Amino acid sequence: MATEPSEELMRTLYKEHAGPLLAYVLRLVAGDRHRAEDVVQETLLRAWRNSDQLERATGSVRPWLVTVARRLVIDGHRSRQARPQEVDPGPLELLPAQDEMDKVLRFMTISDAMADLTAAHRQVLAETYLRGRTVEDAAAVLGIPAGTVRSRIFYALRSLKLALEERGVTTS
Repeated sequence: MATEPSEELMRTLYKEHAGPLLAYVLRLVAGDRHRAEDVVQETLLRAWRNSDQLERATGSVRPWLVTVARRLVIDGHRSRQARPQEVDPGPLELLPAQDEMDKVLRFMTISDAMADLTAAHRQVLAETYLRGRTVEDAAAVLGIPAGTVRSRIFYALRSLKLALEERGVTTS
């Protein structure tokens, strides 16, 4: 089992390497001091966790610290690229939302008025207005002459207008 890292080693690492490491990391993170301080802190924490390796190492530990710091910056950059940035929903609450209630009420009123029409009138309106078919295409689908489709559209629209007026909808 590894022995506890000595406090003296950590004080020495911080005293000798924290300043130059912070300067190095600041360049990597485009001057973001908070991020740089976090990276330096994590680097020194990893040095503390691996103190047994550092005590056995010959020469300076700064290259090891610089490598760890650089990898932390790269990992942080990659994780931000992989996950969309979170935003505060506060400003979205201030934007006015489109009120769909009028649209829903209009749809319900038209649906109710359509129920008053005969089945033949509903069919021609559904084929021409709702499905966007031409008179000739609607005639082919319904199996009736094009003239009959035109006639039914005329009377269906007239009946629909009356049914909507009964429900308080006025046309201009």
